[in-house]
Amino acid sequence: MKLNYFKSKLFLKYIWSYLFILLIPLVFMTVLIYKNAVTSLRTEIEQSRLAQLTQAKVVIDGRIKELSEIATRISYDKRLAKYQVHDPITNSESIQALDQYKATSSMIGEIYLYFHNDDKIYSSKGLNDFDVFTDNLRFETWDRNALFLDLNRAKYPTIRPTDIVSNSNGVQKSMLAYLIPITPNSSNPFATVMYLINESELSNLVNTILGSYEGQTYIIDNEGHVLVNNRQGKVLSSAETKSLLGDIKPGIEERVIGGVAQSIVSVKSQSNGWTYVTMMPNSQFFSSVVHIRSFMLLLFIIVVIVGVAIALLLARMQYQPISMLAHFAAGKSGSDQVNRNAGNELERIRNALQEYSSKVDLQEPFARHHFLTMLLKFGHAQSITPELREAFGLEFNRSHYFVMVIGWDDDDHSDIQEYQDMIALLTQIEFPELSAHGYGVELSRMDQLGLIINFDLEDESAAFNYIHLITEAVRANLLEGFDIVPTIGVGSSYTNFDQLNQSYIEACSAFEMRLTEHGSVNYFDKLTTMHDHTYWIPSNLLLKLSQSLKQGSYDVAAQIIHSAFVSLQSSGLSALYIRCICFDLLNTILKTVDELGSSHHLVQEITTHLLHSSSMDELENSLLELASDACKQVEQNEHQEEQSIIDRIIVYIDEHYMNHTLSLDTVAFEFGISPSHASRTFKEKLGINFVQYVWQKRMEEVKSQLKSTNDSIKNIITNVGYMDAPNFIRKFKKETGYTPGQYRKQFSSCDNLDASESDLHS
Repeated sequence: MKLNYFKSKLFLKYIWSYLFILLIPLVFMTVLIYKNAVTSLRTEIEQSRLAQLTQAKVVIDGRIKELSEIATRISYDKRLAKYQVHDPITNSESIQALDQYKATSSMIGEIYLYFHNDDKIYSSKGLNDFDVFTDNLRFETWDRNALFLDLNRAKYPTIRPTDIVSNSNGVQKSMLAYLIPITPNSSNPFATVMYLINESELSNLVNTILGSYEGQTYIIDNEGHVLVNNRQGKVLSSAETKSLLGDIKPGIEERVIGGVAQSIVSVKSQSNGWTYVTMMPNSQFFSSVVHIRSFMLLLFIIVVIVGVAIALLLARMQYQPISMLAHFAAGKSGSDQVNRNAGNELERIRNALQEYSSKVDLQEPFARHHFLTMLLKFGHAQSITPELREAFGLEFNRSHYFVMVIGWDDDDHSDIQEYQDMIALLTQIEFPELSAHGYGVELSRMDQLGLIINFDLEDESAAFNYIHLITEAVRANLLEGFDIVPTIGVGSSYTNFDQLNQSYIEACSAFEMRLTEHGSVNYFDKLTTMHDHTYWIPSNLLLKLSQSLKQGSYDVAAQIIHSAFVSLQSSGLSALYIRCICFDLLNTILKTVDELGSSHHLVQEITTHLLHSSSMDELENSLLELASDACKQVEQNEHQEEQSIIDRIIVYIDEHYMNHTLSLDTVAFEFGISPSHASRTFKEKLGINFVQYVWQKRMEEVKSQLKSTNDSIKNIITNVGYMDAPNFIRKFKKETGYTPGQYRKQFSSCDNLDASESDLHS
């Protein structure tokens, strides 16, 4: 029977005391945090909207100021003098000048120049009789006579609210008319410049700065007329609009309009007297506050639940010594009921602690790719901190481990996207029915991948069958998903993942000794069945020794040599006989060293050691020394090969950097190495990454062409392989302090600059 703690008044007293201590401060703290969060967030949102609207005001004021500056330049432009415009010979140049002024501002839908009391009006498209102009361009609320009077009598810049403008084709647009007398600020202007501005230009500009929202934005002139209304969300009635705009004041306020609580933010321009207003429903404006409230409520509930659980646990821990004393007293008094129940509770706590401890012990993470590469190359997994391995979701909690090397022919695999898809598939692959999972590793060659398999196995005698099933499952996935026929080398399985470097070398050996040229699966454990004259030292062990030397893995090579000597010394054969058998090891090392292309000085060393080795220990040490020299030579060769590859990659980049398709993936694919290996090696050798190097080459070429040619800037940028010209110009200015045009003007020769300017005007 179990003891019912809740029947104890002392236990209940402990629970209520802990709950009282925990929940009362928690309630006050939650309410305080929520109120502070809501207040701070509301203020932050309002100030942010005010800052955005102020920014919109500054931008639009600047654009309007640009229009005034253009009008000033027009008033002093000799090409647009009255006698020049009226001259049939030069008026085409005047029209062209107006077109150039129009192009200087994206806001200008059309620009007109009208000389007072003239019967003609001039635009960037040509000149028209005033009657023809008013017939072709009609304003809904601005008739011909009013237009004529406003053009002749304008004494200061005037803007008309948005009007519907129809052209001769019947196309209608919402536009504003901005009239500026010239010469500006003169008491007797002689002409008027009229800009037609699309309402969408102003509203889109405001919307871009304010972002996406449900509401309305107004721009009001200094006489209270609505210049722009973006008409988003629910459209207000005329009465509501008049009520809103009639007494609006700069700043932030809240009103109820149309039965809906609205947050209204407004700013006023000091330069032209315009007022900018945004109106948004509070339900949207403070939606994030609602989210915080929901989050705080959920968090409060969770904390209360956890608090109740903690209170129960603390009460139980507080009561437990008393319970143990009661158990002891009951035992002494012969009360078996209390004794049995107290024992059950203690066991439950002990089990909970053990379970928690075991979960903590299993958490050992490390950086994924680096960790897996280190495992394959060195196998020293204990040197990696557990926290990093957990961070990358790597679990080595199964009973057995092995490695397979997957490769394919170049003819089968020529698509870089397929290579990337294959990496994505093998990054973490699961076989639940086989109780196995695997982690893919990019090897240095682009036509090979490594795969670390972790699986559970109860019957050791069935290990090879399990490995075969897992290998076939991997092969089936590759055949189903990709247009390749993979060749696979499979290493032996081990019960310690620190020995994965052993399995990796075995997988490389099996891959290298594949029986067929295409699409075979070769198992290291089956290599002993190959016809071989070696009897005392197995052929697969010699093959593994050779592969460990090729991989530069001295630890594995030393282990193989030592285990071979231990096995031979325990065989009972004579020392001379064993010495002769060791020639298998010597021949393997010699052959491998010769394949590495560095055998000349090692051959002499082998001969010397053989002649002077008087004991088995000396012979073993001699072979270990030779294996160490061979591994060092491999590391040196790899370093030289990496340097050679980087040198060739640099030459390739120097020849192809003007091709816009150039990328790290295409370069890696070109040289048959993995992108990660290419990126890491490139950065190690040059000190900068691939993207930085290509950017420097393109920058140098652009600078050279800006100095020596008159080609357009856009063509120069495109020709060097950079398709996004605006982005290039921004980066160019950030790096040099000049725009490309300024750089050309500053550093090109005088002849080139004159020619460039001549081409620009022609």
